[in-house]
Amino acid sequence: MRFFSPFLLLLSSFPLLGQGHAPLTERISPIVQKAMQQGRPCDVMVILSQKADLSGAAHLRGKAEKGHYVYRQLVETAETTQGRVRALLRLRHADFQSLYIVNALAVRDAAPALIDELLTLPEVAYIAPDPEVAFETPETNNRLPSNSRTGVEWGVTMIQAPEVWALGYMGQGVTVGGADTGYEWWHPAIRNQYRGYDPATGNVDHNYHWHDAIHEISPLSGDSIPDPANNPCGVNVPYPCDDHNHGTHTMGTMVGDDGQGNQIGVAPSARWVACRNMERGNGHPSTYLECFEWFLAPTDLQGQNPKPDLAPHVINNSWYCSESEGCTDLAINDLLRQAIVALRAAGIVVVVSNGNSGSRGCASTFGPPAYFEESFSVGATADNDSITGFSSRGPVLIDGSGRLKPNVVAPGAAVRSCVRNGGYAHFWGTSMAGPHVAGLVALILSARPDLAGQVELIEDIIEQTAVPKFGWEDCADSSGLAYPNNTYGYGRVNALNAVLKALSITTTLEVPVSSPLDITLLQNPTRETAQFIVRNARGEVMLALHSPDGRLITTLRQVLGEEDTLLTLPTSHLPPGLYFWRAQAGTAVQSGKCVLRP
Repeated sequence: MRFFSPFLLLLSSFPLLGQGHAPLTERISPIVQKAMQQGRPCDVMVILSQKADLSGAAHLRGKAEKGHYVYRQLVETAETTQGRVRALLRLRHADFQSLYIVNALAVRDAAPALIDELLTLPEVAYIAPDPEVAFETPETNNRLPSNSRTGVEWGVTMIQAPEVWALGYMGQGVTVGGADTGYEWWHPAIRNQYRGYDPATGNVDHNYHWHDAIHEISPLSGDSIPDPANNPCGVNVPYPCDDHNHGTHTMGTMVGDDGQGNQIGVAPSARWVACRNMERGNGHPSTYLECFEWFLAPTDLQGQNPKPDLAPHVINNSWYCSESEGCTDLAINDLLRQAIVALRAAGIVVVVSNGNSGSRGCASTFGPPAYFEESFSVGATADNDSITGFSSRGPVLIDGSGRLKPNVVAPGAAVRSCVRNGGYAHFWGTSMAGPHVAGLVALILSARPDLAGQVELIEDIIEQTAVPKFGWEDCADSSGLAYPNNTYGYGRVNALNAVLKALSITTTLEVPVSSPLDITLLQNPTRETAQFIVRNARGEVMLALHSPDGRLITTLRQVLGEEDTLLTLPTSHLPPGLYFWRAQAGTAVQSGKCVLRP
């Protein structure tokens, strides 16, 4: 969680690295190659080939057990594979940071000669750029009366959060996480909800509740001299501080309530922890990853003594890194995806804003992490309960998947929430929609604490209980009339429906007690057939397809041998829409969603 101080380390294990070795161009980004050809140092990510096996987490009970397992697997993999890379970097006095969550290392100002040396190490799979990324700020409107107390904000009312509060569920016992531009923790609307603050005594302890991933001033901030004093917070700040307003605004929508009439948050009894991943709106992929890593196992202010038990239940990510903003290398995008995979395996829900490129029409969901299958992506609606013009649409084409996005939509226009200096402001953007859903997760878990760690189940509840909505654009979804569709996903979220659904569940997800079952739906969405590849299963496997209301559609039974097996369910006769599949081999169970295209 910190940059290693460079020092001289004499190593006999490096046999004249860099001499007689040509760069292996297939293992290096063209952007990095260009910098090397020009003789320029550049910030890079050194990606190692070995990845941790996290599959065992699916067969553990509870968020705490999952979190400890995932943390151990990731750290052990990094410790056993990064040794020679770290040693070389120290030998060359490089400024670097190890990121165990994806088994990679961020290196600042890597010289061409050093990159050549790194490529001689067989454990290095790829060297990608770690570019500065400019964040697209939300639209604001100073003409609206932001500082007047309005009671419950319209978006909170729209999703029926007050009706959930009336049942006694306000987010109590749940921790939400925020990765953003920072947070003004002392703002009256979010101070009492900060996990590092004790309202009864006034005592404050920021250990395990805050992390600052900003260690330097971004050149994109436009300073003539990159002095930390130019940032209103500085760098490496030991307490939550916001240098932009954006982060504080998102946290207010998740948990905000000042007790004086500003009821701006969905889950006002939840606690929050946070990590700053942008410097005045400008970040690196490595700062995004550093925050993800901290959320997996929060540390003290020195970046030491990690505790997976203190990980949040849900993380809001109201940011994205588009190709036009610097995330031009799909290897970097995949690192962000791997981090989300790890967080989900640890039982943490990852909510992501879907992007503000809706003016480009269909297939405008292209910025990571919104387009990932593993991200729970949120589009934005206005106060008339219709989609906003800026909300990015699906399908996802950047990776050739044709994946449906967003997953759901939530209020994201003229959202009033808290900002720096004790103020309030109206913002527009999917950045404002995502926090409504993160707050909804907190409401669900306050009603059903035993569901903590069951990421798929929580996401399914939110999707199944959303209010179906239909668009007018034909984004490969029958002119927006399909359900789900690429404008609204599964619909606009409804907190009351979701919590009542959660309360109706009599048991949590079945947890296998024998050998793991590894089954993957190869293409989703699909049309003619649903094809599954089955691994690590022997004997008879039963595959079933169900409608959203639980009705059995079809089943397939097959006896598996020693090899991986392809199972095919015919689906051409079924109407387009959402279905659920369930596979069982012995006591091992796995389930998921299947979307049939029109």
